[in-house]
Amino acid sequence: MKKIIIVTLIAFLLTIPSSAEIKRADLAGKWYPASKEALRAELQSYLDNASPKPVDGEIIGLISPHAGFVFSGPVAAYGFKAVEKQDIGTVVVVGFSHRKRYDFIAILNEEGFETPLGTVKIDKNLTEALIRDNPKIHEYPVAFVGENSLEMQIPFLQVALKDFKVVLLAIGEQSFENSRLLGKALYDALKDKEKYLLLASTDMSHFLSYGRATALDKKTTSFIKEFKPDKLYRESLAEKHELMCGPGAVCAVMIAAKSLGANTVEVFKCANSGDTAGNKNEVVGYLSAAFVKRENEETNVIARRPKGPIASSVIAKPTKSAEAILKTDSQQAPQSQTNEIASGASHPRNDTEGNKNMLNEAQRKKILKLARDSITHHLETGKRLEVKEDDPVLNKEMGAFVTLHKQGQLRGCIGNMVGRGPFYLTVRDMAKEAATGDPRFRPVTLGEMKDIDIEISALSPMEKIEDPEKIVVGKHGVMVRSGFTSGVYLPQVATETGWDREQFMNSLCGQKAGMASDAWKKGECDIYIFTAEVFGEKKY
Repeated sequence: MKKIIIVTLIAFLLTIPSSAEIKRADLAGKWYPASKEALRAELQSYLDNASPKPVDGEIIGLISPHAGFVFSGPVAAYGFKAVEKQDIGTVVVVGFSHRKRYDFIAILNEEGFETPLGTVKIDKNLTEALIRDNPKIHEYPVAFVGENSLEMQIPFLQVALKDFKVVLLAIGEQSFENSRLLGKALYDALKDKEKYLLLASTDMSHFLSYGRATALDKKTTSFIKEFKPDKLYRESLAEKHELMCGPGAVCAVMIAAKSLGANTVEVFKCANSGDTAGNKNEVVGYLSAAFVKRENEETNVIARRPKGPIASSVIAKPTKSAEAILKTDSQQAPQSQTNEIASGASHPRNDTEGNKNMLNEAQRKKILKLARDSITHHLETGKRLEVKEDDPVLNKEMGAFVTLHKQGQLRGCIGNMVGRGPFYLTVRDMAKEAATGDPRFRPVTLGEMKDIDIEISALSPMEKIEDPEKIVVGKHGVMVRSGFTSGVYLPQVATETGWDREQFMNSLCGQKAGMASDAWKKGECDIYIFTAEVFGEKKY
């Protein structure tokens, strides 16, 4: 009898998700009450006092703030009050990373998220479909540690809704490209589904005077009401992203909602911390709004769940060129260096026009061997290869990409655009990162190494230029930067696409960096050029 009881108990325990499968709240007791009773009472009071105007149509998405509830709760409550009567099965929350920098969309693939109000289940089917079908959506749990843009939405949802699941997404680099890709991914995943809600998490202006914040938030709200994600992003960029902290999240949800049938914006409440918490010296702005599908809206006749392709005016086709995607993450990149991940680039096997003689044949062979030894050593021991090199050329500070191919297919690519330390050590570190740290791929295994060929791109120092006429197509790679927004094309991009300078720069600014396509002409961004010498094992 005792044996039967033990076996039954073990079987029961195995059905309970382990603590490792539940993400627990980090901000309870800090940003909001840790007591279940106190938290529910506070949020219910905000909901009771909210009075959103009735919505004529179906709410497909919300914009909601994410500050501490004492500050943003009275505003956020308007949106949650507007949807509390809806039958919603899954809420897709799109936030962003305040603390980590990476250039992909992180997704939480756990069993649930626990707050003092209980555990909300994660929609595993939708989560895993988004990961499977989109190369820039990856599991990245550290992005959700202490991330208020996601966590602050969940308790409100728990009070307002019943029997729902969540999908939690955190955009890293808030480029328009990432917003567009995520918007399309959400459309593809939801176009044949019902009972969902999209939620974009953002606060508005930050730490301005009450008068300045009120005026700026009013202007931002007018841009949002136009329901044009590309214009909203450009206006945010023009204001150095001071309009809101989450323009990428808002644009992604706006793109998805518009594609799924929303055709108007309802603004419920716009206020700031000076209105809610009393201090008007330095305030933070908050907005509660909804993307709504109205059946009688004449300006947009897209169906609720259109079966056909998304209109090109909503989601532009991504460029087919080789691209480099910015990724900075102190957890993954040694010494907080700025890494660049080449997204599916198939680099030419010969040199670009510039810098053909940075390295001689012997130096190339040596550096290729070092890259392979670095990967193999790490896979065998889990440790970094210790190596010393006396060659003065290989000790120069140069940026470098390491690209791995397996049977002709990209298997990993990570590089450091700006040399920080000797070139040979950069190659050593980037080789290991390309094999094990590229978030688009599972780590390379030791057994795969016989089928892997390695390619190195040695980069010259970046040079800031004022005159775009100095850009030599096919010779120069280019980085454009404005505030926290940037984009990079390697020199090979123009060679592979056949673009001239105008096409190259228009695509870099407009498609890659999410700026106005002519920002490079108007002096609206800084321009840096560099050259690359590309060589690989297949030549030898």
